[in-house]
Amino acid sequence: METPTWPRVPCPEAAVARMLLLGWVLLQVAGASGTTEVVVAYNLTWKSTNFKTILEWEPKPINHVYTVQISPRLGNWKSKCFYTTDTECDLTDEIVNDVNQTYEARVLSYPADSTDYSGEPPFSNSPDFTPYTETKLGLPTIQSFKQVGTKLNVTIQDAPTLVRRNGTFLSLQDVFGKNLSYTLYYWKASSTGKKTAKTNTNEFLIDVDEGESYCFSVQAVIQSRKSNRKSPESSIECTHHKKEMLLIIVIVVLVAIILTIILSVTLYKCRKARARPSGKESSPLSAA
Repeated sequence: METPTWPRVPCPEAAVARMLLLGWVLLQVAGASGTTEVVVAYNLTWKSTNFKTILEWEPKPINHVYTVQISPRLGNWKSKCFYTTDTECDLTDEIVNDVNQTYEARVLSYPADSTDYSGEPPFSNSPDFTPYTETKLGLPTIQSFKQVGTKLNVTIQDAPTLVRRNGTFLSLQDVFGKNLSYTLYYWKASSTGKKTAKTNTNEFLIDVDEGESYCFSVQAVIQSRKSNRKSPESSIECTHHKKEMLLIIVIVVLVAIILTIILSVTLYKCRKARARPSGKESSPLSAA
């Protein structure tokens, strides 16, 4: 005789365990779907000219913000540009106190709505940066020039910087000293053949041909560098010889004389034309 088969009754404890497990999974999925993904910065780049120094990076933030930290090598981190949506940070104030120091920076990423973020945020490190050897030289400016006879004097403006020593701002020449030199490129205005002259000061005094006009530009150079040695060339300036100026003066005087003659003749004709009608009106009275 066969034993009857009864349907299996599910165990209540097992059903409860499955429900709890399913609920936990759903909670994890819901939590993950509400989490904002934080993008880590990349392509960190130093941009520095005459010690004006800015750190740039990518990408533009969407659901996150950035904070920048900078530190001397083996020093402590200092935070700058807190919770910014920009992709650059001016770090000039942190590097000008010691431009010979090597610095490193990092960009930290935070969720946009979390200014009290706990834990260590993701970040990216910049390359090392030494201002004295890596800042680029800005465009030099010719302050004044004068050509007298066979001498041409050219003075270059000593570019200011934000580098400080004992509370005083230093010029580019103050920072680099004899390591900074200038090259003068000059040529006759009537030709294209260039000559060069160099100086460790900001002034040139060179021999030129009397009676010729000259054009010139200048370029700054850091002698000890292997890269970023030269600045862009300045704008071109030109002298004007005295003979040319004399010719211009003569032309101006001649034009002034001609205009004076034309004006005098015109006034004379106008007066003469006004005098004719008055003469005709007076004749009948004299006849009476």
